[in-house]
Amino acid sequence: MSETALAGASAPAAGRRVTPTGRLILSADADRDVWLAARRQGLGSSDIAAVLGISRYGNALSVYHDKTGGLPLESDDSEPALWGRLLEENVAREWARRNRSMVRRVGLVANVERPWQMCTLDRRVLQCPVSSDTRERCAVEIKCRDKMKAGQWRKGTPDDVLAQVLWQIDTCGFEHLHVGCLIGGNDYRQFTVFRKDYEPLITDLRAAGALAWEQITTSRPPVLPADADPDVLLDLYDRLHPDRDGEPVSIDRDGDTLDALSDYLAAGADEREARARKTGAKAQLIAALGGTDLALLGGRTAYSYDESAREHCDTKRLAEQFPDAYAACVEDRVSRRINIPKSVREEHS
Repeated sequence: MSETALAGASAPAAGRRVTPTGRLILSADADRDVWLAARRQGLGSSDIAAVLGISRYGNALSVYHDKTGGLPLESDDSEPALWGRLLEENVAREWARRNRSMVRRVGLVANVERPWQMCTLDRRVLQCPVSSDTRERCAVEIKCRDKMKAGQWRKGTPDDVLAQVLWQIDTCGFEHLHVGCLIGGNDYRQFTVFRKDYEPLITDLRAAGALAWEQITTSRPPVLPADADPDVLLDLYDRLHPDRDGEPVSIDRDGDTLDALSDYLAAGADEREARARKTGAKAQLIAALGGTDLALLGGRTAYSYDESAREHCDTKRLAEQFPDAYAACVEDRVSRRINIPKSVREEHS
């Protein structure tokens, strides 16, 4: 099958209905900055995973601030994102080859009845491999994942990808949608997700999306659950306030923050105590070894004292002997840490 046949014809013009319930908002070849701005007019498939709290890239609060303009329009230029975009075309072509099908780039699509419900279809499928109906139309979602994530794909699509796919099915009115995933650059897997298997979940996804969009349009920030991923929150707060040049805030009457301060100090004390216990136990374990590096328990290895090595750069010597290389390779990276005065620590001890 020729590459032209695999790629299909050029994408249709914006405004046309391109799926049973989806209208094209922006073509696939639109400028990325234009696409980033357009997707703020609704909730996309990656947004719904964040709203549900199952995305490692965001949560409901980050989606809220993104859609209301609190976060800058940022294109993900990380290495994984870059290679994912570069490999997408090849993975899509391989999916089409293996399934004797034809695919076409589409773009940003919105539901005709719920314009806020959007998705970006990676490829529309023009010849479905699982349907005998020649009029059947569906799509394929393309993913590229690190080899360390292979276990998540053992029995099917991971939860975050499943949520994205079901959102696309509901947005576009499909009865099913295909997934093609390349793991670690050399492990290809594919799956098909059927609407009929997930009808109750699709209803819940739509309800969650409708609530999130109502909060966005009425400027009511969502309240996150207590177990929300703190790493995602820390990243969000740094993006919201990159400069932090405002006036100091008073927490005298802020009970939640005062409790958090106490928890932070208590956790620090627990860490120090645990570290001391661990170091003491380590010393005892090494003492028991004597002149060897292996301890047995019931004839089996209990623990070993292994050598390890890692590269170390003497930056002072590098700067003195090779100043040009130092200037080209060494950079200052600014980070922040919570710093609590000794007087406050003593008050909470």
